[in-house]
Amino acid sequence: MNISYKWLKDYVDYGELTPQQLDELLTFSGLEVEGIEKVETIKGGLEHVVIAQVLTCEPHPDSDHLHLTTVDVGGDRPLNIVCGAPNVAAGQKVVCAQIGTKIYTSDTEFFEIKKGKLRGAVSEGMLCAADELQLGSDHAGIMVLPDDAPVGMPAKEYFHVEEDYVLEVAITANRSDATSHIGVARDVVAVLNTRNGAGLKLQIPPVTAPLVPKTTEGAISVSVEQTDLCPRYTGITLRGVKVAESPDWLQNRLRTVGIRPINNIVDVTNYILMEIGQPMHAFDADKIDGNQIIVKTLSTGTPFVTLDGVERKLDEKDLMICNANEPMCIAGVFGGEKSGVTMQTTNVFLESAYFNPVSVRKTSKRHGIKTDASFRFERGCDPNITIWALQRAVKLIQEIAGGDICGNMVDVYPQQIHRANVEISFKRVFDLIGKEIPVDIIRTALTSLNIEIVREEKDGMFLKIPTCKVDVYRECDVVEEIMRIYGYNNITFDERLNSCLSYGKKPNPRRLQNTVSDMLSNNGFFEIMNNSLTKSDYYEGNPDFDPQNNVVILNPLSKELNVMRQTLLYSGMECVVRNLNHKILDQKLYEFGRTYVLNHEYIPVDAGTVDVTKKYIETPHLSLFMTGAMLPENWKVKQTPVDFFDLKQYVMSILSRMRINISRLEFVPATEKFFAEGYDVILRDSKKLLVCFGRLSKETLKKMDCKQDVFFADFNWALMLKNYPDKEVVYKELPKFPEVRRDLALILDKNVPFVEVERVAYSTEKKLLKKVSLFDVYEGKGILDGKKSYAVSFILQDNDKTLNDKQIEAVMTKIQTNLEKQLGAKLRS
Repeated sequence: MNISYKWLKDYVDYGELTPQQLDELLTFSGLEVEGIEKVETIKGGLEHVVIAQVLTCEPHPDSDHLHLTTVDVGGDRPLNIVCGAPNVAAGQKVVCAQIGTKIYTSDTEFFEIKKGKLRGAVSEGMLCAADELQLGSDHAGIMVLPDDAPVGMPAKEYFHVEEDYVLEVAITANRSDATSHIGVARDVVAVLNTRNGAGLKLQIPPVTAPLVPKTTEGAISVSVEQTDLCPRYTGITLRGVKVAESPDWLQNRLRTVGIRPINNIVDVTNYILMEIGQPMHAFDADKIDGNQIIVKTLSTGTPFVTLDGVERKLDEKDLMICNANEPMCIAGVFGGEKSGVTMQTTNVFLESAYFNPVSVRKTSKRHGIKTDASFRFERGCDPNITIWALQRAVKLIQEIAGGDICGNMVDVYPQQIHRANVEISFKRVFDLIGKEIPVDIIRTALTSLNIEIVREEKDGMFLKIPTCKVDVYRECDVVEEIMRIYGYNNITFDERLNSCLSYGKKPNPRRLQNTVSDMLSNNGFFEIMNNSLTKSDYYEGNPDFDPQNNVVILNPLSKELNVMRQTLLYSGMECVVRNLNHKILDQKLYEFGRTYVLNHEYIPVDAGTVDVTKKYIETPHLSLFMTGAMLPENWKVKQTPVDFFDLKQYVMSILSRMRINISRLEFVPATEKFFAEGYDVILRDSKKLLVCFGRLSKETLKKMDCKQDVFFADFNWALMLKNYPDKEVVYKELPKFPEVRRDLALILDKNVPFVEVERVAYSTEKKLLKKVSLFDVYEGKGILDGKKSYAVSFILQDNDKTLNDKQIEAVMTKIQTNLEKQLGAKLRS
């Protein structure tokens, strides 16, 4: 929001404070100033533009519309200027842009006047039309000034171009009280009084004169059907106004803060908006059918054309300002095309209302319209300044546009919004602040902010909060007001450092997650973080995820983000596909994230039951994605595409790093339909799915518009943490006695995975068997159909002595016998 340095001074006399000092004062009181800009009421400040007189004017010999003129600009000699205006003539007083003048065609674009030649004639400047200097809209010819206009006077002085500084103030959602010059001035008064003892008063223009109607004929009546959406509606009718351009002072004020002047009636409403923060709207009273305003909602789909000429379809929740036959305005957001004030308007109806902030915010968002009015209404305007704003507007309009009041002022306010009552304890205030501050400072800060001290006692105060401060209704809110006015930088910190012993949860989930993250990152994986919101289309007709389990967003930002994700698969694949589209073909990605499903067994809490379940089930997961080549392109290493076993290697590494015993796991073919091939890793004792991994199916890839194979793994991270051993790793001395290796070539069924061989071996010999490894797989000549050959190595070692052949053979015989019994294995001959 833009605040004018000079305009602000109308409401608080801050003396010799510079714009930079004012910036610092506001920023440290909670109103951050994002920038300061020097501005002129006319862009460029009419620099190098002077009042001049045309001495001679002759037709150009080589043109039928150009003129050769000599112009007196009050300098040492007249200037030769070629002019194409049809009304130029000798003896005229004109406005001349000299060499170096910047003529602005927009707020950011301009061209510079330079010495040049037109059809062979030298031109040393430019005689300007009103619109070229932003002094009006006329472009029929050059500006012709009165005969008494002094030659040589800078146009900046003649046209009273003012300089000012604009402070761009960032208004947070809770500071609706500061969305105006008076609101900012209130903070300036409070800070200077509290910190400097300035004794300033907020200077609000008086509007005590009653609005006396001259006639009642033609007055507009008002009825409000939805008082919950419009708690207060105030209005008045003015007849016989003369709509014209606003006086210079009003136009200059509006231009300074970035508002384009329109006409004197609309400009007054914008002036009130920037002065006190109350949005107003002016209707052409002759266009209000039936002389009746009705505040109500309309049926969904009703067409309505707004001021920008766009037809919009209304929603049944949009509050509208209507006449007897049709809607005229979207309440608190945007006016209609037909009901606005034009140069032909003679009778107006002024609206000053308080609309429900939530309703305005939703309507504004629904239609994608952001206006100065909606900006304030959705933050919460002061419901008790509507009459003051209306009286102020009427006074200004009658001063600059005339008009008579028609009928009494209408004020529909069925249920008054009262000021909040807050009790504060000095001890609690000091505890929250962190130090004791004088009660006089607290008293000054509060009264300067118009917070009424109803009663003060030894231990605290009873306060009434003004309705402009919608976010102040608790003791802690009052303390925040005191703190920002007193100054956060005035709070000193104790140099003591206190600490306490803390006992964290073991195992530490965050540390384990970081450990696995480091391991994956060190192996070439990149971490991704995706939105937990996704689109419901992924789950419609999906055999793996029931759409009935979707956690649906009540007020979604878009159709693409209307449910919480049930899996990390689709959000991760969106990232993979986005990278592929940017020609990043080789990817190894991982994500720690949460999934969300609806719990259909949820028992709501009521008078007779106890809630023992949660309505939504939220589960942490770890996902891996691999696609493209396994290693980066290199002249020494041949690139090989990622395959199932590359993914399995990382899955097994993560299980090992989480110290999950392989003998506790059971590997079964994947049941998920999004896999073309894969495995589910299940805990033998609980039968719960710990991890699934494999190659994604063609159907899944087609759904995501992915054109190359992707390998995916999904860990139930909550289950991984639950099964992490409580015992810490203990250092053991390296064995002094040698290990022994024995190899077996086993013939097995094709569907028997190597992990089953590991399981049988480790369960057979738990003391001496240290490691089981697969070093060759063979299928082909000499191997029956449906069979395969595994070459497996077994490492045996005794920590206390050297193994002898008898012990070794006994162990290997037991392992071989159990492999034959449990897996049907046979030694390859």
